Amino acid sequence: MTTDADLRVRRLPEKQVTDRAVLHALLDEALVAHVAVVRDGLPLVLPFACARDGDALLLHGSTGAGLLRLAGRTPVAVAVTHLDGLVFARSLFESSMHYRSAVVLGEAEVLTGEAAAAALVVLTEHLMPGRAAEVRANSRKELAATLVLRVPLDRCSVKVSDGPAEDPEDGESRLVWAGVLPLSVQAGTPAPSPDVPAGVPLPASVRRAAARGAGGAVSPRSRR
Repeated sequence: MTTDADLRVRRLPEKQVTDRAVLHALLDEALVAHVAVVRDGLPLVLPFACARDGDALLLHGSTGAGLLRLAGRTPVAVAVTHLDGLVFARSLFESSMHYRSAVVLGEAEVLTGEAAAAALVVLTEHLMPGRAAEVRANSRKELAATLVLRVPLDRCSVKVSDGPAEDPEDGESRLVWAGVLPLSVQAGTPAPSPDVPAGVPLPASVRRAAARGAGGAVSPRSRR
């Protein structure tokens, strides 16, 4: 994982993590990535469903998103962030967040044909494990309307903040509570569509997705 000048963390550089396992774990937990490009001279950020496939990040969107004509011809910046907690310090200035974030820089390749179809299986298995085996395959029309991008993980930067509140010894009273409020993404109760007949069982893919939650992340501090 490169740490060239464009990817060096300048604000709180001690929070930069260069272990590739931490990058992989962060991306494997992610469901959404934000992709930034410059289009017609103006910045544009779009959310994409995402999944890691080896040493690349797959992005799922629509051919109507406007990135199709830019992909492969202009650099992109992809950001993934997990908010893990709010840090309550004894001053507003020192209060902060627990987070894990990654920025990926590169060129997005448009996948077509069998490569796109295979990537969609990877994306589906990441988002809804086992769903591909429960429903029909994509039609040609649906595949044509789907944009699948592949961004190599050659140029990445990872930053992690997971420590306690850092209150300086400046006279702040220790009788004021300080600490961390953990935050996580949790699945709710599955809600069937109105046209699902009574008695249709909840499929395994929904149960797997609900059980996954936000767990499974690698502890970055343990890998330094």
